[in-house]
Amino acid sequence: MTRPRILYIDDDEGLCRLVARALGRRGYDVTTASSGPAGIAAATAADFDLIAVDHYMPGFDGLATLEALRKLPVVPPIVYVTGSEESRIAVAALKAGAIDYVVKTVGDDFYDLLENAFQTALTQVALAAQKAEAEAALRATNTRLEALLHEVNHRVANSLQLVSAFIHMQARALADGAAKAALADTQARITAIAQVHRRLYTSDDVQAVAMDDYLAALVAELEATWSTPASPRAMKLSAVPLRLATDRAVSLGVIVNELVSNACKYAYGAGEAGEIRIDLARDNGHFRLVVEDDGGGMATTIAPTGTGVGTKLIGAMASSLGATVDYDPAHGGVRAVVRAAV
Repeated sequence: MTRPRILYIDDDEGLCRLVARALGRRGYDVTTASSGPAGIAAATAADFDLIAVDHYMPGFDGLATLEALRKLPVVPPIVYVTGSEESRIAVAALKAGAIDYVVKTVGDDFYDLLENAFQTALTQVALAAQKAEAEAALRATNTRLEALLHEVNHRVANSLQLVSAFIHMQARALADGAAKAALADTQARITAIAQVHRRLYTSDDVQAVAMDDYLAALVAELEATWSTPASPRAMKLSAVPLRLATDRAVSLGVIVNELVSNACKYAYGAGEAGEIRIDLARDNGHFRLVVEDDGGGMATTIAPTGTGVGTKLIGAMASSLGATVDYDPAHGGVRAVVRAAV
């Protein structure tokens, strides 16, 4: 086992020799210096595991020496040694950067106190080094995990895009209008989920999704899907900066997809222009999503024309969010309000 290297700085050369012999017998490799400048030169020229500095030295006292030692590129722990029991000196030394202090006594007690202070200081340094090493390893592990999550989200997004392309190809090969429409709805739902993973692999945060950016991309895709020159569907989005965990972002994205798609399909007639507004806001520890149109409203006397899958999906996603879904009967068109805790 390597002997700890100690630099002992004291103007009392006789005490320096006694300290070197006593601590040498206790397993330390001791170098001595008889003045502050000599100690600083020794610490600059060689590496030490610990430095002990005496307070009372003529011309360049212990505090001045301590201040100079603290400017070294690598500063070992410094134990302050004084013949005075004045607490102000110990406090000044500790404030200046000493790790501990020892009061000189007569006889072997002084060497025992020195050794105890050295062992405590070296243990503290070792623990600090182990802690720093563990934290560095944890940061490296987190970095690797984040990189892996980015890659996973990238691959999931690409895979979902591929599935969406397969569904589109299948829809084009079908002649049945209802089947084509059902596949188009499925494709839109897959796109809503793929957008979440696309946001995650392009973001520094792999655990949460910026909903304003996500909804902007999702609404843009919905508008490109549903709006045509013959039946334009203008979509207006207002969204506050809000981050949601991945699974909650997926649920809310699916709800937006269903509500907007329903508005595009049922609010306005063929060849009729229409606007759909999407608003995401904070509301007393909750978020509130509003999707509304200016169409004919929700008919209660006409049999539904859809499959009901969208309504079931909205209910299931709202349940996963712990959200309420309400429809405003006073609104001229359809106004859906979704509210859940952030």
